[in-house]
Order: sequence, then structure tokens, then C-alpha cells
Amino acid sequence: MHSRSYLRIKALIDCLMAVILLLIVMIPFSILTLFLACYYRGNPFYVCERAGLLGKPFKQYKFKSMFDSTAGELDSDKNRVSPVGKFLREWSIDEIPQLINIIKGDISFIGPRPLTCDYIAFYNKNEKRRLEVKPGLTGLAQVNGRNTISWAEKFKFDVAYVDQFSLQLDMKILIRTIRVVLSREGVDQNESTTAERFKG
Repeated sequence: MHSRSYLRIKALIDCLMAVILLLIVMIPFSILTLFLACYYRGNPFYVCERAGLLGKPFKQYKFKSMFDSTAGELDSDKNRVSPVGKFLREWSIDEIPQLINIIKGDISFIGPRPLTCDYIAFYNKNEKRRLEVKPGLTGLAQVNGRNTISWAEKFKFDVAYVDQFSLQLDMKILIRTIRVVLSREGVDQNESTTAERFKG
């Protein structure tokens, strides 16, 4: 299927599937939201700005997995991850609110993972090509090592996805994602719970 034709169809499939999935998980989604609001004594969601298609910023939604830092606190992200948050990350449950991002058209189910906007300044010409398609909930890099591979390897997979963009590739990634999530492959990076920041 031609990539442009698939691009239009993919957007419709993404929205439809996200609506269906959100309706299916609405009750457990609501219960978890209330639980996390009590657990963190505040906002149960983590909202941050990410770079979308062509670098356009958008607000990404995730379930909160870390305690808030106090004034002057220098604890690393690893130390701030809560026991509940670690469980949510291991099973990728913290990603569920991004169904809202998919419905809004910010991201797709499949594509390069959305990164912070400040990373764009560090991309070389080839790495910047990852912005040519919508970011995704999962992608080629996530099924080929996830957090255990280097930034260079991640970007290599991201650009490869752009070059090979097709329905067949998306289906392969989707199937492999299910296996990766169930096996919890590549969740931690060097026994840490957060990936190192990209510095160019």
C-alpha cells in the first residue's frame, strides 16, 4: 500500500481503535485514576510537552509514576519512582492515558517514541528525520531493545521506520510489542528505572 494512502487510513484506524480501547478500559481506568489521586495526594497524571509530527509540541499524558520532588531535593528520578509507579512502568500501564493523545491526533499507535522538544537541537540531519512521521505509543526501537539500547541505536531504528513506513511493518511491530510488554523486556536501563537523557 502506498505510504500516503496508508497515512490517511492509519489516522482513521488509530482514532477508532483508541476510542474502542478507551471505552473497554474506562472502568479500570477510572478506578486507577482515583487510586493514584489518593496515593500521590494530588494529580494522578504526568503531563509533559513532547515533540510531535515535524517537531510540533503537544501535551503528552501518562499515569504518574514518581513522587514529586520537594524544594531543594536533588534525588534522582530513580529514587523518586514509587513502588506503584515501578509496577505501572514494568507493565506499560502508565502509557494508557496516551489513548487520549491518539484520539486527539497527537500520536499514533506505531511510530518513533515522542521525546522532549529540547532534544531537537541536538539531532543531526539524519536523526531529525524521525520527526517526519507522527510519534507512536510503541515503535521499532521499543521492540528491538527498548531502554537497553543506546540513543544512536534508537534513532537508527526510528529513521529505519520512516524509510520502511507501511502497514506490514506496523503489524509486525504491534505483534512484537505484545510479546515485549508481556515479557517486560528492556524495561530498565542498566538497572535504572529511567533512561539517560540524550545530549547529542
